[in-house]
Amino acid sequence: MSSTKELTDVIYEWSEIFMRRSGRDFKHCMDQSRLSFSQIILLMRLYHGGRNGVSGIGEQLGITNAAASQSIDRLVNLGLIERTEDPEDRRAKQLVLTRQGQALITKSVKARGQWIERLTKALTLEQQNMVIAALDLLTKAARKMDS
Repeated sequence: MSSTKELTDVIYEWSEIFMRRSGRDFKHCMDQSRLSFSQIILLMRLYHGGRNGVSGIGEQLGITNAAASQSIDRLVNLGLIERTEDPEDRRAKQLVLTRQGQALITKSVKARGQWIERLTKALTLEQQNMVIAALDLLTKAARKMDS
């Protein structure tokens, strides 16, 4: 049976590889789209979380509403997001991805998915099942700690 330190070391090593690869994919997406880090993150937030307001985006990104508005304006001008009326407060605006914005983020997510598919295909069926069981345990433990 492995020790806690061995498990911790293996998780750190995997995390480092995964984050390096994820970062490389993210940087490639930024370079191709010519968008800033915060603009890509803003698009990702809308992609995964749906509609959001300017202040909500600012809070999530840890930036001021003015900085959020500046990024939003550029993304609106590029046709990646649009402002719509908030059905509950007509004075407020909601942000939503356009089809072009969804396509850009979908392409980025798909690129990461292709790497993960190639990685899993490099494992035997038995190894895949072992990884499934281990990641399921880690996911459950992490969710339990977060709640």
